[in-house]
Amino acid sequence: VVCCCEKHMAMCQTNKSFVGMKVLCVFVFIGFVIVEGLENGNVTEMQFVRGRGFYNRPLMVGLTLINGAAAKGAVCLDGSLPAYHFHRGYGSGSNSWLIHLEGGGWCGTIRNCIYSKKTRHGSSYFMEKQIPFIGILSSKAEENPDFYNWNRVKVRYCDGASFSGDSQNEAAGLYFRGQRIWQAAMEDLMSKGMRYAKQALLSGCSAGGLSAILHCDEFRELFPRTTRVKCFSDGGLFLDS
Repeated sequence: VVCCCEKHMAMCQTNKSFVGMKVLCVFVFIGFVIVEGLENGNVTEMQFVRGRGFYNRPLMVGLTLINGAAAKGAVCLDGSLPAYHFHRGYGSGSNSWLIHLEGGGWCGTIRNCIYSKKTRHGSSYFMEKQIPFIGILSSKAEENPDFYNWNRVKVRYCDGASFSGDSQNEAAGLYFRGQRIWQAAMEDLMSKGMRYAKQALLSGCSAGGLSAILHCDEFRELFPRTTRVKCFSDGGLFLDS
């Protein structure tokens, strides 16, 4: 962890191509520390907040199901609707968007995917109805000075393969529809105002970080050339992917 963090700290100190790189540097450092326990493990955001003693209560953001997704075949591993958490921006951030793709590892075997479809990483039935927006999603200017008033979205991860793939295993009752989930989520957010973005950042951690790499070009193509678009991957380079 120390080695990874040091490498990213050095990157942050030299890369000035996007607003708030010093702040992003802090998030990268924190992200590597908590990725195994929060994104990849069984610790929910609320458990993490309580365990770390966040005395200033974070903003709690409700779960939004993508209701039109099923008709497009965009479903989680178990066939349930995909979802995201969205807090609308205001003021100087009203036309800026931050899309964060949740991580959670891959389910690399049918057996593991059958297990995952009974968890929040494979079914919206098991997702928290509200989660705290902390770190890069925080609504507090003192914690998140560059993005606190942006439109901030956390897209929930429930396909088991970094929002990629388009197949199913009928015998096991598994739907590998990550690409369709990505498309359905982006279409839904574009209809809610993201198409007017002046600047947009696609980020992700772990499996979500890999997804930010995989979908960066597609994300760029959603917007006119006048929109400033960047992608940020935290711990998303998997050597076996």
